[in-house]
Amino acid sequence: MMKKRVVITGMGVVSPYGVGSDKLWNSVISGKSAISRIENMEDMSGHTVLIGGEIKQSVFNPIDYFEPKEARRLDKFLQYAVVAAREAVEDSGIKDSDIDPYRFGVIVGSAAGGFHTIENSYAAMLKKGPTKCSPYTIPMLITDMCAGRISMEYNARGVNKAVVSACATAAHCIGDAYRTIEYGDADAVIAGGSEAVICTIGLGSFTAAKTLSKRNDEPQKASRPYDKDRDGFVMAEGAGVLVLEELEHAKKRGAKIYAEIIGYGQTGDAFDVVAPRPDGSSAAKAMEFALNDAGIKPEEVQYINTHGTSTHLGDIAETLAIAKVFGDKSKNPNLRVSSTKSETGHMLGASGAAESVICIKSIINGIVPPTINLDNLDEEVADLNYVPNKAEKIPVNIALTNSFGFGGHNAVLIYKKYES
Repeated sequence: MMKKRVVITGMGVVSPYGVGSDKLWNSVISGKSAISRIENMEDMSGHTVLIGGEIKQSVFNPIDYFEPKEARRLDKFLQYAVVAAREAVEDSGIKDSDIDPYRFGVIVGSAAGGFHTIENSYAAMLKKGPTKCSPYTIPMLITDMCAGRISMEYNARGVNKAVVSACATAAHCIGDAYRTIEYGDADAVIAGGSEAVICTIGLGSFTAAKTLSKRNDEPQKASRPYDKDRDGFVMAEGAGVLVLEELEHAKKRGAKIYAEIIGYGQTGDAFDVVAPRPDGSSAAKAMEFALNDAGIKPEEVQYINTHGTSTHLGDIAETLAIAKVFGDKSKNPNLRVSSTKSETGHMLGASGAAESVICIKSIINGIVPPTINLDNLDEEVADLNYVPNKAEKIPVNIALTNSFGFGGHNAVLIYKKYES
């Protein structure tokens, strides 16, 4: 069977910089950090981590996007997902009259779901008793509700599901959407991920796992992938959503096309619940699978947006994997590598979609965003072109993005400049 070509026709983002894919892009290429002291949590007592990539009330007020009653019935992760989807769908220009609703799908997930709802509902239950739980508790917290809620807004009656694979969630959702269209089961799919875990249980739990940076006095310098002085990742929140569409369907309705998605690879580490496989072998295999799926050679890739969380084990394992597949910079001098989590923080289950947007905009604009705070390169990481501290203007025809999650979930996506 001849596989269908799949293109990106719409992009939407909610990030700590605000609402809009351009706000994300313009901020990361300028090297602007989104990390600051946490403001939205009422009680920070007892917390040793006080910083995050938080979406401040000054850049996102749910009342601007929802009726007050509806806003109260949507957890933050659902609010972010719906608003990002609205931008993506509006950007794509797709309308009801353009598509059979049973060939219009939604695959949008979350790593954690409604942490805020869990926390608030439990507190209310302890105070008032179990019979006082809200009937909206379950629809507000379950991770599949991103896809369900978005599908209702757009009468999308085709494939409808949420992948949950920790920090690889959004990449898996996009990859599965790509496969669904490629094999002819849909004409368009809204895909991505959303996350909102900056709350007492989220912050406390990740702190207990000893994964977070405690650079509270210098928040904008806290996320520093590949730097010798890194001390953990910085948790962030947000959502990223793409509209993927079968090429001929997009052309028929006169859609603008941003890029083509050409490769998807996925593996598991089968190693540890948190730590990656140290030699990066499973991550390397996921990249190889994606390259094979795309039908391209490693030297054809100009940019890799890495998972690059700013953890010691993660950074080393990923760079070893990249060097194994692509060679070091002496063998592959034209390949640029950067981690935009240095600017945004780690949006967990949303990161793969936000970073897909960055890859696509890198292709469109011919700019590779920097890895900020890379002042003292760790000698343990592989010898790659990490684009330290300042964006680099180079032609980008093909870009690859890595997403790896707790539990050993590895997902790789490859995007290419669209050519008719």
